[in-house]
Amino acid sequence: MGVLPDDWTLPDVTPINKAWFTSGQLAVQVCARCGARQHPPEEVCHACGGFEFSTETFSPKGTVYSYTIAHYPVNRALAASVPYAVVLVSLDEAPDVRVIGNVTDVPVEEIHIGMPVQAVWDERTAEDGQVIRLVQWQPA
Repeated sequence: MGVLPDDWTLPDVTPINKAWFTSGQLAVQVCARCGARQHPPEEVCHACGGFEFSTETFSPKGTVYSYTIAHYPVNRALAASVPYAVVLVSLDEAPDVRVIGNVTDVPVEEIHIGMPVQAVWDERTAEDGQVIRLVQWQPA
């Protein structure tokens, strides 16, 4: 079962973040000027200030770098999901890139730093019909 309720607010998809939210892949932004990878996608490169980017796709595997367990819902819509885990995952193919998400299909007391995980996507349809894919994590 996913953590996010079906009526959860979807992100605003822009040209800058479209690959991340629609591809169903770990499509990470790469600066065309200096080659720096950055996530989440932004308008300006954090390393050199460049404005042009491409994307690099990585394997959907990673390792829990850090985590927290939410025991109290930050939004009423999440009340049925507590407790749930929010993790920061270091990608196996790009350890400097870290992606946040929820861990599903495992009791929260079993989540730990160093735990291998695999990305899965929770598909939602926006009001305009666009399919949004929200990355979540499962034990690998």
